[in-house]
Amino acid sequence: MSDNRIITLTTDFGYKDPFVAEMKGVILSVNPQAVIVDITHSIQPQDTEETAYVIGASFSYFPSGTIHIVVVDPGVGSGRKALILDAGGFYFVGPDNGVFSHIFCFSQPVKGVYITEERYMRSKESPTFQGRDLFAPAGAWLSKGLPAGEFGPPAKDFVTFPVPRSEVTRGGISGEVTYIDHFGNAITDIRGADLKSIADNYVVEVNNTIIHPVTYYAMAGENSMCCLVNSSGYLELFVNKRNAAEKYRIKKGDKVVVRKL
Repeated sequence: MSDNRIITLTTDFGYKDPFVAEMKGVILSVNPQAVIVDITHSIQPQDTEETAYVIGASFSYFPSGTIHIVVVDPGVGSGRKALILDAGGFYFVGPDNGVFSHIFCFSQPVKGVYITEERYMRSKESPTFQGRDLFAPAGAWLSKGLPAGEFGPPAKDFVTFPVPRSEVTRGGISGEVTYIDHFGNAITDIRGADLKSIADNYVVEVNNTIIHPVTYYAMAGENSMCCLVNSSGYLELFVNKRNAAEKYRIKKGDKVVVRKL
């Protein structure tokens, strides 16, 4: 296996501090041929649910064999476990705190091991930065072809939280907002495939506001909220050239109802 494996990074570290660069330095020290891709470092601090959505939405666009390192870790330094997962040929490295909930939901079966073997750690004693001292070297050694089983014993009883799923009824669909993107668009858990059952003859309600579907952003005016099925296949609420979440005070968890006309 070639050493130039892709390793992605998803964190809540931001860009002010040197944390991301230190992780990359550790990876490249172990495997100078690794190809490192940043998915995002702008996860809301300690938001494991947002992390789960982001990695669940993006991992499959990479080639099989990609190693996804995910470090959003409010329990760093505690007794929470450290994981390597193999989900259909994709690998995931990070804390066992729910950040891989979407992977367990959509990528069965998933095999995992705990990271306990100290020889593949930069430092076992790392009370605040296991992203650099544990997860980065583990991902790097994995990219060198080291089998996952070398890192520790088989894992079980993973920490997960419920992944939002819409409910389809005879009269429509009920769901919720699962993610607010950089533009203030609100992505829901309602799938475009489910909307096909009611064709294009529907309206959407969120926070007592009735909105109508369009097929692309420019079809909408610049002040009123509309909705469409986005490129990931989910119903998205937006205001063209504006921030829908701010304008209409939409937040994660808000209920969204699709009603057939």
